[in-house]
Amino acid sequence: MTARLVAGWAAVYGTLALFWTATGRGFPFGENDPDGDASLLRGLPAEAGAPLFAAVLVATAVAAVGMAGQPRVRLRGAPRTLLLAFGWTVVAALLLVVPDARLLTVAGYAPMLVIGAPFGWPDVDYAEIFTWPLANMAFSVAGGLLLARALLSWQFRTAGACVSCGRSGRARGWASVGSAARWGRWATYLAAAIPVAYALTRFAWLAAALLGWSDGHLEEFDGDAVVWVGAGLGAFAVVGAVLTVGLVRPWGEVFPRWVVGLAGRRVPVMLAVVPATVVAVFVTSASLGLLTSGVLWDLAAGEGSWLALPMLLWPAWGAALALATLAHYLRRRGACPRCGLSG
Repeated sequence: MTARLVAGWAAVYGTLALFWTATGRGFPFGENDPDGDASLLRGLPAEAGAPLFAAVLVATAVAAVGMAGQPRVRLRGAPRTLLLAFGWTVVAALLLVVPDARLLTVAGYAPMLVIGAPFGWPDVDYAEIFTWPLANMAFSVAGGLLLARALLSWQFRTAGACVSCGRSGRARGWASVGSAARWGRWATYLAAAIPVAYALTRFAWLAAALLGWSDGHLEEFDGDAVVWVGAGLGAFAVVGAVLTVGLVRPWGEVFPRWVVGLAGRRVPVMLAVVPATVVAVFVTSASLGLLTSGVLWDLAAGEGSWLALPMLLWPAWGAALALATLAHYLRRRGACPRCGLSG
């Protein structure tokens, strides 16, 4: 089923890319993206990018159709390896190369935008936030996650394992419940500590501005309003850190008493896994673009360097959160309803 969804997604997006190629209009990235300074696709000309997107997406649609074929058709050897290599390369491109820091920024601002919208705060032009490039990034991430799931199922199936959970009855090693609990704990606390460090700098910035120790007009972080926005982002970073810790705490598995209507019920595994995975993708793709473009290094070397220093840890944050999420899933998934295996 997932492979068919991927085939449809890739066919639609590939058709759009063919339109970009044929008309020379609409390609959202590279030289056509005025705000793409921190993108890994910066500088990519439309005349090269559009046909590249079209070719990769059409090939992805064909590969997905093949993966959705009859289970008895099982590729082996080099053909299987080539298809997996192509598929996982496309997944990496869709999740880490196409998106940039704007997805993470909008995700961080979203609570403030939703809560403040009725009051006209913050004073922003939503047309400048929700842009054509941003829509394409979000669509790419959605397709990348679907493709990753389809590839995993096909990889499991062609290896003789359960297509749902990947178990085959052999020793699980690092993926066993006990092992995942051990290494997942370290990954979780690291993934929670980094956003807390980021939040502390934003709270310190706000305190300095309120006490008059800073005029709030640093060269790289200009304006009084942005101080409050930064504090808001810091507050939501703390919330994210607390939720991350929940990946290894009992209240992350069973709703606590104060959750009205759900107290005592089991927290669905995917309720934690899906948002945590999305955040890990957003953080990792943002950090790659910021680091390779030099934007983050310029901030770290400027007047407000202490505000940017925690952002240098974002690659570790993304990797740690991804591992913490995987460990949570492995530890809590239980017996597979399809094959009956557990552990």
